[in-house]
Amino acid sequence: MLVSAKQLFEGCYGEFAIGAINVWSMEQIHALFRAGERVSSPFIVQMTPVARNYADSLMLIEMIKAAAKIYPKAIYATHLDHGNEEHVRDAITSGDYTSVMIDASHDTFLQNIARTSNVVKLAHSKGITVEAELGVLSGVEDDLTVDEKKARYTQPEEVEEFVSQTGCDSLAIAVGTSHGAYKFSGGQGLQFDILEDIQKKAPGFPLVLHGGSEVNFEEIERINSAAGKIGISAKGVSAEDIQKSIQYGICKVNIATDARIIWTRVHREFFRESPELFDPIIPGKTYMEELEKFNIEKFELLGSTGKSNLFK
Repeated sequence: MLVSAKQLFEGCYGEFAIGAINVWSMEQIHALFRAGERVSSPFIVQMTPVARNYADSLMLIEMIKAAAKIYPKAIYATHLDHGNEEHVRDAITSGDYTSVMIDASHDTFLQNIARTSNVVKLAHSKGITVEAELGVLSGVEDDLTVDEKKARYTQPEEVEEFVSQTGCDSLAIAVGTSHGAYKFSGGQGLQFDILEDIQKKAPGFPLVLHGGSEVNFEEIERINSAAGKIGISAKGVSAEDIQKSIQYGICKVNIATDARIIWTRVHREFFRESPELFDPIIPGKTYMEELEKFNIEKFELLGSTGKSNLFK
């Protein structure tokens, strides 16, 4: 059943978080819906502009609609991730998304407010929720000075004004994650002092954690054992940090890199162990099974397992 992201956040705040899983293929959509239905966990099906260009936005949406029929007990929302005004407008007018994100985080504070406000007005007129972004989510490099690092984080003193001025429904914040994997090796982890200050400035307001993949080291080792060359210093967010962040208002955790890593491991091992085979259905089935297992583990980590009944 398709629900709104706002509905999910109101039901989970401070208790558990919703996994927002990026998809760009049929195998991933099957694995996500199958996992959600199997353990009765709500989830967000997340699509980026890149994924929409790759598969075609219509193709992705129709696969999601088909999955909703195949797995009728699944509770989910649909979300456009990291869109600009053009992407957002297309998603809103399509009527197929219950949530959109406008990414104006690299603009000035006032420009971000202006662009986000315009999207909120359009989206709310159609009953669609809006996620905005405040702070730079590209990661924190080891060679930056302390002041430069802090400047990239979301500034707690700006949060209250931003939320009030824009009317957005959730806020993606920069508290130490990056897209893909951490771009540093120092292991700083999430900045809970900043996260706590943000929650104090906007109590009860849904916060979003981008870059929520774990980047499992064992997966990296298996990939490299099958002729891969992924750097072993890549690092994601620890399970402990993810769970701790929920009490500070993190309602939505974005996950994409882990799905790519699993895809890479499955296919590299398949071609290494079966060089005479060429049927893509064989590794495709394995990928669905492995990704379903991963999604279930992630739902358990987020505490959303068994919570679908709250939204029926």
